[in-house]
Amino acid sequence: MKNIIAGVDEVGRGAIAGPVIAAAVILKKDIEGLKDSKKISEKKRIELSNKIKKYSYFAIGSASHNEIDKFNILNASLLAMKRAILNLPIKPTKILVDGIHKPDLDIEMEVIIGGDSLIKQISAASIIAKVYRDNLMYKFDKKFSVYGFKNNKGYGTKQHYSALEINGHSTIHRRTFKGVLKR
Repeated sequence: MKNIIAGVDEVGRGAIAGPVIAAAVILKKDIEGLKDSKKISEKKRIELSNKIKKYSYFAIGSASHNEIDKFNILNASLLAMKRAILNLPIKPTKILVDGIHKPDLDIEMEVIIGGDSLIKQISAASIIAKVYRDNLMYKFDKKFSVYGFKNNKGYGTKQHYSALEINGHSTIHRRTFKGVLKR
């Protein structure tokens, strides 16, 4: 049987609002310029994301802010990864996961610290997940504009904490995260 390798990565772990998003990617062909999504401009990420979608099998998994509050961010991240893997249109023979933790699935897996910079499938997953989550946060910004999600993507910037202080938390904030609820 042919070796089918999927890369998996998540984004949004450190944010204080919105879901954590994971992507799983099986590349059908080599794509130039893949690297950690944090090391690529937004414009280039969008270009690469479109190319990855065209030349790969991919899937998204998500864990909501409520699931993050209920299970904690690590377990919610693993849940999002598991959902992404299970959503793939074909079953991989091996999963390469960025980081030190892996979801509980009956598929061969390997964790790779810094994998989003080292393994093209994980880089591709990083890019897909980042573009997907950024687009979600742009949509949330239309509904909750006082928090500046279009700029901070749900991360805890000075402006974001200031907006929380003035307006309280929104329905998509992670209430178990430090600084979200007024003390």
